[in-house]
Amino acid sequence: MDDANEHLSPLLGLPRLPVANWPDDPETEAQDTHLGLHWKTRGLVTYAGSRPFAWVDDELTDRDRAWVAHHHGKALLHRVNPRHGLTDADYLELDAWLRLTRG
Repeated sequence: MDDANEHLSPLLGLPRLPVANWPDDPETEAQDTHLGLHWKTRGLVTYAGSRPFAWVDDELTDRDRAWVAHHHGKALLHRVNPRHGLTDADYLELDAWLRLTRG
């Protein structure tokens, strides 16, 4: 949750960044599990509102991508290989998406 602000932000010279809080709703969690969605998917779309967003994670699936495309549309869901972490290719893809998003 907020651990990145405590541990990574100072090392990277970043300010404290906003943190999405995850609602604890067993009914929604059960529905999302039934749909095969990651537990963060619905919460990130809600948190983003109408803003474009990039989500980088090692657990993303095609179901998450399809759900976000249908319910939000202005997002990049980028899966990272957990064995390698973020690579130069990942950063290039994020950079290209950001440039397109800025118009």
